Amino acid sequence: EKGYETGEHAPGLKLGGCGAYKAAHHIIKTHAKVWHSYNNTWRSEQQGMVGISLTSAWGEPVDPHSQTDRDAAERYIQFHLGWFANPIYKGDYPEVMKNYVGRKSAQQGLGTSRLPTFSVQEKTYIKGTSDFLGIGHFTTRYILQKSFPFLQVSSYHTDRDLAELVDPKWSAQGPKWLYSVPWGFRRLLNFIKTQYGNPLIYVTENGVSEKVQCTQLCDEWRIEYLKGYINEILKALNDGVNIRGYTAWSLLDKFEWNKGFSERFGFYHIDFKTKNKPRYPKASVDYYKKIISANGFPNSREVMS
Repeated sequence: EKGYETGEHAPGLKLGGCGAYKAAHHIIKTHAKVWHSYNNTWRSEQQGMVGISLTSAWGEPVDPHSQTDRDAAERYIQFHLGWFANPIYKGDYPEVMKNYVGRKSAQQGLGTSRLPTFSVQEKTYIKGTSDFLGIGHFTTRYILQKSFPFLQVSSYHTDRDLAELVDPKWSAQGPKWLYSVPWGFRRLLNFIKTQYGNPLIYVTENGVSEKVQCTQLCDEWRIEYLKGYINEILKALNDGVNIRGYTAWSLLDKFEWNKGFSERFGFYHIDFKTKNKPRYPKASVDYYKKIISANGFPNSREVMS
């Protein structure tokens, strides 16, 4: 969406209302082709796995007793995660996506929906092409219904007919979009379990960056973020969600989309201005080392001994 609709990210195209859907359509079909290629050629010999990694926030209804808010929150997830996961696990785009984009395309006087369609053969070819689901997750939003008049320029955002809100009490130590809402992760993982038949999950991205460089490398908010989110993953495991592994985002400060080197997610601070780019451990390094060595939250007596 940022690469093919708003143009914020590479390749910087502004193909309003259709570019993101077309790009996603190609990604899904290409993914399926790679999966089949591996399945037919290499799997018997290597016994490997091919999956896809999808990043999704969680959408919570502003009023859980309101059907319109619950529907809007469901739409938020289906337009976000379901857009890619539904074809792979169920064979087609989510019904709500097809309905909303189709209806708005018709209101614009278009002969066909801006959301591309899969042929019967493509649906069969795509369905089941993931041995595991990689999940990147960072934050949560409250969602409520918001209608956009069809006279507006069409876009992925207006197609969904919803608004996103945040709670001012949520911690936001990182960039302006990244609020720490650990409970949203457990809800997302349980949603995946019920929607897609409890697939094998690897958490491929989860972490927080920093707005201001801490000169003492004292990133205590990152420690709190990791503690909260990993704790919710453990709760999801107890719920029966099939999670196999966790990867924090990220080991080192690095190039981060259109933010370049200014947005720092790393456990290790990189001095990009020095020729050999030295690395310095932040406080979160010691904390995460203990989690890794204990394969979970360490017993306090074990840490002290």
